[in-house]
Amino acid sequence: MSFFKKMQGNTYSPPGVSLSEIVWSWIGAFLGISAVGFLHYILFVDGNLIYIIGSFGASAVLIYGAPRSPMAQPRNLVGGHVVSALVGVTAFKLLGGNPWLAGSVAVATAIAGMHATKTLHPPGGATALIAVIGSKDIHALGFLYVIVPSGLGALMMLVVALIVNNIPGSRQYPEYWI
Repeated sequence: MSFFKKMQGNTYSPPGVSLSEIVWSWIGAFLGISAVGFLHYILFVDGNLIYIIGSFGASAVLIYGAPRSPMAQPRNLVGGHVVSALVGVTAFKLLGGNPWLAGSVAVATAIAGMHATKTLHPPGGATALIAVIGSKDIHALGFLYVIVPSGLGALMMLVVALIVNNIPGSRQYPEYWI
């Protein structure tokens, strides 16, 4: 098959989801981001702890909008963020003087690390990149970034996903743990 022929695709778009699915996805995303945001903006606004990062928005799409996806499962959610944060901080510490290089190494190595640990979670790529291109507050966290916000934020969103995704009879989360 030619290179360009592969780009035509070989199937059709999946069907749309029900209104109920849309509503439960909205509720989950609202509550999940609210929980993490509440800690950040209400409890720790005067401290150095940062609880919310942009990649959590992408995680919300997966764990509340596509909870059956292999990339939305607990191992992937938490492990993907933690592995990627560790890689991102390490890349910044080693190559931070060259942000373009540190960012490229961080994202590529995070993908490899997630593959190797069976924790592939696309928002993890953003978590790694944020460790490199983030603010001075993110950089000041150093390896604490792996725990706060990456690990604990993902765990908070997981707890919300376990509750919200199991309320309606049409949803079940997770599909698996390990």
